[in-house]
Amino acid sequence: MKKNVTLWIVQGLLAALFLFAGVMKLVLPIEAMAGPIALPGLFLRFIGVVEVLGAGGLILPGLLRIHAELTPLAAAGLVIIMIGATVITAMGGASAAAVGPLVIGLLAATVACGRWRPVQVVRA
Repeated sequence: MKKNVTLWIVQGLLAALFLFAGVMKLVLPIEAMAGPIALPGLFLRFIGVVEVLGAGGLILPGLLRIHAELTPLAAAGLVIIMIGATVITAMGGASAAAVGPLVIGLLAATVACGRWRPVQVVRA
C-alpha cells in the first residue's frame, strides 16, 4: 500500500513536470529554446509532444483503470528522453546541470519498474 502511494506521488510530480516542459516546448518560439547545443526546431517540438503524451501516460491509465500496462511504457519512454537530456546537457559543458535530468530519469525508471507487471501466459 505504501509503495502504491509513493509511486502515485512520484507519477503525479513527474506528470506535472513533463506536462509543463512539453507545453513550453510547444508554445515558446524556437529561438527562445536555444541551448548550448543547437537542436533542430522540429526535434524540439517533437520532444514537447512526447513529453505531453508521456505525462498523460503516467496518470491516465491508472486513473481511468484502462490499459494500466501503458504506465510503465510511458515511464520507460520518458527515461529515454531524460537519458538524451542528460547527455546533451553534459555535452554542452554543464556537467553539474546534467544532474537534474539524471535524477528525473531515475525517478521515471523507478515508476517503470514499480508499475511493471509480468504477463502471465495461460497454457491450454
